[in-house]
Amino acid sequence: MIAMLQRLAWSLVILLGVTFLTFVIAYIVPSDPARTVAGPKADPETLATIRKEMGLDQPVPVQYARYLERLIHGDLGRSYLTRQNVTQAILERLPATAYLALTSLGAAALIGIVVGCLTAVGQGSAMDLSVLVASLIALSLPVFWIGMMLLYFLAYRARLFPLGGFGGVNVVLPACTLALGGAAYYTRLLHTNMRAVLDQDYIRAAHARGLSPWRVYGKHALRNAIIPLVTLLGLDFAGLMSGVVLTETVFNWPGLGRLAVEAVFNQDIPMIMGTVLFSAVLVVGANMVVDLLYLTIDPRIRYRGL
Repeated sequence: MIAMLQRLAWSLVILLGVTFLTFVIAYIVPSDPARTVAGPKADPETLATIRKEMGLDQPVPVQYARYLERLIHGDLGRSYLTRQNVTQAILERLPATAYLALTSLGAAALIGIVVGCLTAVGQGSAMDLSVLVASLIALSLPVFWIGMMLLYFLAYRARLFPLGGFGGVNVVLPACTLALGGAAYYTRLLHTNMRAVLDQDYIRAAHARGLSPWRVYGKHALRNAIIPLVTLLGLDFAGLMSGVVLTETVFNWPGLGRLAVEAVFNQDIPMIMGTVLFSAVLVVGANMVVDLLYLTIDPRIRYRGL
Protein backbone atom coordinates (compact mmCIF):
# COMPACT_ATOMS: atom_id res chain seq x y z
CA MET A 1 0.00 0.00 0.00
CA ILE A 2 2.83 2.37 0.87
CA ALA A 3 4.54 1.66 -2.42
CA MET A 4 1.39 2.49 -4.39
CA LEU A 5 0.95 5.73 -2.46
CA GLN A 6 4.54 6.63 -3.27
CA ARG A 7 3.93 5.94 -6.95
CA LEU A 8 0.81 8.09 -6.82
CA ALA A 9 2.77 10.93 -5.23
CA TRP A 10 5.46 10.68 -7.91
CA SER A 11 2.78 10.65 -10.59
CA LEU A 12 1.43 13.94 -9.26
CA VAL A 13 4.95 15.38 -9.30
CA ILE A 14 5.39 14.28 -12.92
CA LEU A 15 2.09 15.89 -13.93
CA LEU A 16 3.08 19.09 -12.17
CA GLY A 17 6.35 19.07 -14.11
CA VAL A 18 4.45 18.57 -17.34
CA THR A 19 2.26 21.58 -16.63
CA PHE A 20 5.31 23.71 -15.85
CA LEU A 21 7.29 22.72 -18.95
CA THR A 22 4.27 23.09 -21.23
CA PHE A 23 3.43 26.47 -19.75
CA VAL A 24 7.00 27.76 -20.13
CA ILE A 25 7.37 26.48 -23.71
CA ALA A 26 3.99 27.90 -24.68
CA TYR A 27 4.96 31.34 -23.48
CA ILE A 28 8.46 31.23 -24.96
CA VAL A 29 7.00 30.74 -28.44
CA PRO A 30 6.92 34.13 -30.22
CA SER A 31 3.14 34.43 -30.55
CA ASP A 32 0.56 36.90 -29.29
CA PRO A 33 -2.55 35.26 -27.81
CA ALA A 34 -4.35 38.61 -27.80
CA ARG A 35 -3.88 38.89 -31.56
CA THR A 36 -5.15 35.33 -31.98
CA VAL A 37 -8.34 36.36 -30.19
CA ALA A 38 -8.80 39.79 -31.80
CA GLY A 39 -7.56 38.98 -35.28
CA PRO A 40 -4.60 40.24 -37.33
CA LYS A 41 -6.10 43.70 -37.96
CA ALA A 42 -6.81 44.61 -34.33
CA ASP A 43 -5.50 48.00 -33.15
CA PRO A 44 -3.04 48.33 -30.22
CA GLU A 45 -5.71 49.60 -27.81
CA THR A 46 -7.89 46.55 -28.42
CA LEU A 47 -4.94 44.21 -27.98
CA ALA A 48 -3.98 45.90 -24.70
CA THR A 49 -7.54 45.55 -23.41
CA ILE A 50 -7.66 41.86 -24.30
CA ARG A 51 -4.29 41.21 -22.64
CA LYS A 52 -5.56 42.84 -19.44
CA GLU A 53 -8.83 40.89 -19.47
CA MET A 54 -6.99 37.60 -20.02
CA GLY A 55 -4.33 38.40 -17.40
CA LEU A 56 -1.57 38.31 -19.99
CA ASP A 57 -0.18 41.61 -18.70
CA GLN A 58 0.80 39.96 -15.41
CA PRO A 59 4.17 38.31 -14.70
CA VAL A 60 4.55 34.74 -15.96
CA PRO A 61 4.81 33.21 -12.43
CA VAL A 62 1.49 34.84 -11.54
CA GLN A 63 -0.10 33.51 -14.72
CA TYR A 64 1.22 30.02 -13.94
CA ALA A 65 -0.14 30.16 -10.38
CA ARG A 66 -3.55 31.17 -11.73
CA TYR A 67 -3.36 28.34 -14.27
CA LEU A 68 -2.68 25.81 -11.46
CA GLU A 69 -5.56 27.24 -9.45
CA ARG A 70 -7.89 26.69 -12.38
CA LEU A 71 -6.56 23.16 -12.84
CA ILE A 72 -7.38 22.28 -9.25
CA HIS A 73 -10.99 23.20 -10.00
CA GLY A 74 -10.95 21.16 -13.22
CA ASP A 75 -10.80 24.19 -15.52
CA LEU A 76 -8.42 23.86 -18.47
CA GLY A 77 -9.37 27.27 -19.82
CA ARG A 78 -10.98 28.35 -23.06
CA SER A 79 -9.73 28.22 -26.62
CA TYR A 80 -8.33 31.54 -27.81
CA LEU A 81 -9.72 30.91 -31.27
CA THR A 82 -13.18 29.39 -30.76
CA ARG A 83 -13.78 30.37 -27.10
CA GLN A 84 -14.82 26.77 -26.51
CA ASN A 85 -14.11 25.19 -23.14
CA VAL A 86 -10.93 23.09 -23.53
CA THR A 87 -12.25 20.26 -21.39
CA GLN A 88 -15.44 20.12 -23.44
CA ALA A 89 -13.45 20.11 -26.69
CA ILE A 90 -11.31 17.20 -25.47
CA LEU A 91 -14.33 15.22 -24.31
CA GLU A 92 -16.04 15.75 -27.67
CA ARG A 93 -13.03 14.33 -29.54
CA LEU A 94 -12.35 11.55 -27.03
CA PRO A 95 -14.92 8.98 -28.30
CA ALA A 96 -13.48 9.04 -31.83
CA THR A 97 -9.93 8.54 -30.56
CA ALA A 98 -11.02 5.83 -28.09
CA TYR A 99 -12.85 3.97 -30.87
CA LEU A 100 -9.78 4.04 -33.10
CA ALA A 101 -7.40 3.17 -30.24
CA LEU A 102 -9.38 0.16 -29.03
CA THR A 103 -9.94 -1.18 -32.53
CA SER A 104 -6.32 -0.89 -33.66
CA LEU A 105 -4.79 -2.07 -30.38
CA GLY A 106 -7.18 -5.02 -30.14
CA ALA A 107 -6.33 -6.11 -33.68
CA ALA A 108 -2.59 -5.68 -33.12
CA ALA A 109 -2.65 -7.60 -29.82
CA LEU A 110 -4.72 -10.46 -31.22
CA ILE A 111 -2.51 -10.88 -34.28
CA GLY A 112 0.68 -10.49 -32.27
CA ILE A 113 -0.28 -13.06 -29.64
CA VAL A 114 -1.57 -15.69 -32.08
CA VAL A 115 1.25 -15.37 -34.61
CA GLY A 116 3.91 -14.99 -31.90
CA CYS A 117 2.84 -18.21 -30.21
CA LEU A 118 2.63 -20.16 -33.47
CA THR A 119 6.07 -19.07 -34.64
CA ALA A 120 7.59 -19.74 -31.21
CA VAL A 121 6.29 -23.32 -31.20
CA GLY A 122 7.49 -23.84 -34.78
CA GLN A 123 10.82 -22.04 -34.48
CA GLY A 124 13.00 -22.38 -37.58
CA SER A 125 10.13 -23.38 -39.83
CA ALA A 126 9.29 -21.68 -43.10
CA MET A 127 6.39 -19.90 -41.41
CA ASP A 128 8.67 -18.60 -38.67
CA LEU A 129 11.18 -17.19 -41.16
CA SER A 130 8.45 -15.69 -43.32
CA VAL A 131 6.85 -13.96 -40.34
CA LEU A 132 10.26 -12.68 -39.23
CA VAL A 133 10.90 -11.05 -42.60
CA ALA A 134 7.36 -9.68 -42.85
CA SER A 135 7.49 -8.21 -39.33
CA LEU A 136 10.82 -6.51 -40.01
CA ILE A 137 9.40 -4.96 -43.18
CA ALA A 138 6.26 -3.81 -41.35
CA LEU A 139 8.33 -2.22 -38.59
CA SER A 140 10.44 -0.37 -41.16
CA LEU A 141 7.53 1.29 -42.96
CA PRO A 142 6.49 4.78 -41.79
CA VAL A 143 2.95 4.89 -40.42
CA PHE A 144 1.90 7.83 -42.58
CA TRP A 145 3.14 6.03 -45.72
CA ILE A 146 1.13 2.93 -44.85
CA GLY A 147 -1.93 5.09 -44.36
CA MET A 148 -1.46 6.87 -47.67
CA MET A 149 -1.02 3.57 -49.53
CA LEU A 150 -4.11 2.02 -47.97
CA LEU A 151 -6.06 5.16 -48.69
CA TYR A 152 -4.94 5.27 -52.31
CA PHE A 153 -5.31 1.61 -53.26
CA LEU A 154 -8.25 0.45 -51.12
CA ALA A 155 -10.29 3.66 -50.90
CA TYR A 156 -9.47 5.72 -53.99
CA ARG A 157 -8.70 3.02 -56.57
CA ALA A 158 -10.69 -0.01 -55.38
CA ARG A 159 -13.51 2.00 -53.76
CA LEU A 160 -13.74 -0.58 -50.97
CA PHE A 161 -13.68 1.93 -48.12
CA PRO A 162 -14.53 5.62 -47.64
CA LEU A 163 -11.76 8.16 -48.19
CA GLY A 164 -12.12 9.47 -44.66
CA GLY A 165 -14.47 10.45 -41.88
CA PHE A 166 -15.74 8.90 -38.68
CA GLY A 167 -17.92 5.91 -37.91
CA GLY A 168 -18.79 2.51 -39.33
CA VAL A 169 -16.35 1.04 -41.82
CA ASN A 170 -14.38 4.31 -41.79
CA VAL A 171 -12.36 2.90 -38.92
CA VAL A 172 -10.99 -0.06 -40.90
CA LEU A 173 -8.20 1.69 -42.80
CA PRO A 174 -6.87 3.88 -39.96
CA ALA A 175 -7.06 0.92 -37.57
CA CYS A 176 -5.14 -1.28 -40.02
CA THR A 177 -2.56 1.48 -40.42
CA LEU A 178 -1.91 1.60 -36.69
CA ALA A 179 -2.26 -2.15 -36.09
CA LEU A 180 0.28 -3.25 -38.71
CA GLY A 181 3.38 -1.99 -36.94
CA GLY A 182 2.06 -2.91 -33.51
CA ALA A 183 1.22 -6.45 -34.56
CA ALA A 184 4.70 -6.91 -36.02
CA TYR A 185 6.38 -5.71 -32.84
CA TYR A 186 4.14 -7.74 -30.53
CA THR A 187 4.78 -10.82 -32.66
CA ARG A 188 8.55 -10.53 -32.36
CA LEU A 189 8.39 -9.73 -28.65
CA LEU A 190 6.10 -12.63 -27.78
CA HIS A 191 8.06 -14.99 -30.02
CA THR A 192 11.27 -14.18 -28.14
CA ASN A 193 9.65 -14.43 -24.71
CA MET A 194 7.88 -17.68 -25.55
CA ARG A 195 11.08 -19.29 -26.73
CA ALA A 196 12.80 -18.32 -23.47
CA VAL A 197 9.90 -19.68 -21.40
CA LEU A 198 9.61 -22.93 -23.38
CA ASP A 199 13.25 -23.72 -22.52
CA GLN A 200 12.54 -23.57 -18.77
CA ASP A 201 12.58 -26.68 -16.62
CA TYR A 202 8.99 -26.33 -15.41
CA ILE A 203 7.75 -26.45 -19.03
CA ARG A 204 9.61 -29.72 -19.60
CA ALA A 205 8.18 -31.00 -16.31
CA ALA A 206 4.68 -30.10 -17.47
CA HIS A 207 5.22 -32.09 -20.65
CA ALA A 208 6.58 -35.00 -18.60
CA ARG A 209 3.43 -35.03 -16.44
CA GLY A 210 1.40 -35.63 -19.58
CA LEU A 211 -0.35 -32.28 -19.73
CA SER A 212 -1.91 -31.42 -23.07
CA PRO A 213 0.04 -29.03 -25.34
CA TRP A 214 -2.77 -26.46 -25.14
CA ARG A 215 -2.51 -26.40 -21.34
CA VAL A 216 1.28 -26.25 -21.35
CA TYR A 217 1.49 -23.46 -23.90
CA GLY A 218 -1.63 -21.56 -22.88
CA LYS A 219 -1.62 -21.78 -19.10
CA HIS A 220 2.04 -22.13 -18.19
CA ALA A 221 4.10 -20.68 -21.03
CA LEU A 222 1.92 -17.87 -22.36
CA ARG A 223 1.01 -16.55 -18.93
CA ASN A 224 4.67 -15.89 -18.16
CA ALA A 225 5.72 -14.79 -21.64
CA ILE A 226 2.94 -12.23 -21.97
CA ILE A 227 3.94 -10.12 -18.93
CA PRO A 228 6.28 -7.73 -20.84
CA LEU A 229 3.60 -7.40 -23.52
CA VAL A 230 1.16 -6.07 -20.91
CA THR A 231 3.48 -3.14 -20.26
CA LEU A 232 3.63 -2.26 -23.94
CA LEU A 233 -0.12 -2.63 -24.40
CA GLY A 234 -0.79 -0.24 -21.53
CA LEU A 235 1.63 2.39 -22.77
CA ASP A 236 0.56 1.99 -26.40
CA PHE A 237 -3.07 2.40 -25.42
CA ALA A 238 -2.23 5.60 -23.56
CA GLY A 239 -0.30 6.83 -26.59
CA LEU A 240 -3.15 6.05 -28.95
CA MET A 241 -5.67 7.65 -26.64
CA SER A 242 -3.55 10.78 -26.60
CA GLY A 243 -4.29 11.16 -30.30
CA VAL A 244 -2.47 9.70 -33.28
CA VAL A 245 -1.52 12.87 -35.10
CA LEU A 246 -0.43 11.58 -38.51
CA THR A 247 -3.04 8.85 -38.85
CA GLU A 248 -5.94 11.06 -37.80
CA THR A 249 -4.75 13.76 -40.18
CA VAL A 250 -4.35 11.41 -43.14
CA PHE A 251 -7.80 9.86 -42.67
CA ASN A 252 -9.55 13.06 -41.58
CA TRP A 253 -10.42 11.36 -38.29
CA PRO A 254 -12.00 13.79 -35.78
CA GLY A 255 -9.92 12.77 -32.76
CA LEU A 256 -7.55 14.29 -30.24
CA GLY A 257 -4.62 14.13 -32.64
CA ARG A 258 -6.28 16.47 -35.12
CA LEU A 259 -7.39 18.70 -32.26
CA ALA A 260 -3.78 19.04 -31.13
CA VAL A 261 -2.56 19.75 -34.67
CA GLU A 262 -5.18 22.43 -35.17
CA ALA A 263 -4.26 24.01 -31.84
CA VAL A 264 -0.56 24.13 -32.76
CA PHE A 265 -1.20 25.68 -36.17
CA ASN A 266 -3.55 28.24 -34.65
CA GLN A 267 -1.20 28.94 -31.72
CA ASP A 268 -4.09 28.19 -29.41
CA ILE A 269 -2.15 27.93 -26.14
CA PRO A 270 -4.95 26.75 -23.79
CA MET A 271 -5.89 23.99 -26.23
CA ILE A 272 -2.25 22.95 -26.66
CA MET A 273 -1.70 22.79 -22.90
CA GLY A 274 -4.97 20.95 -22.37
CA THR A 275 -4.20 18.21 -24.89
CA VAL A 276 -0.63 17.80 -23.62
CA LEU A 277 -1.77 17.53 -20.00
CA PHE A 278 -4.50 15.07 -20.95
CA SER A 279 -1.91 12.92 -22.74
CA ALA A 280 0.37 13.00 -19.71
CA VAL A 281 -2.47 11.93 -17.42
CA LEU A 282 -3.20 8.97 -19.70
CA VAL A 283 0.44 7.83 -19.77
CA VAL A 284 0.85 8.12 -15.99
CA GLY A 285 -2.47 6.37 -15.40
CA ALA A 286 -1.56 3.59 -17.81
CA ASN A 287 1.66 2.92 -15.90
CA MET A 288 -0.23 2.51 -12.64
CA VAL A 289 -2.82 0.22 -14.23
CA VAL A 290 -0.06 -1.93 -15.70
CA ASP A 291 1.53 -2.29 -12.27
CA LEU A 292 -1.76 -3.58 -10.87
CA LEU A 293 -2.24 -5.96 -13.81
CA TYR A 294 1.14 -7.54 -13.06
CA LEU A 295 -0.25 -8.84 -9.76
CA THR A 296 -3.26 -10.34 -11.53
CA ILE A 297 -1.26 -12.07 -14.26
CA ASP A 298 1.50 -13.35 -11.97
CA PRO A 299 0.72 -13.33 -8.21
CA ARG A 300 4.39 -14.07 -7.50
CA ILE A 301 5.20 -10.48 -8.39
CA ARG A 302 5.13 -8.29 -5.31
CA TYR A 303 6.07 -4.68 -4.80
CA ARG A 304 7.97 -3.60 -1.73
CA GLY A 305 5.55 -2.33 0.85
CA LEU A 306 2.43 -3.42 -1.07
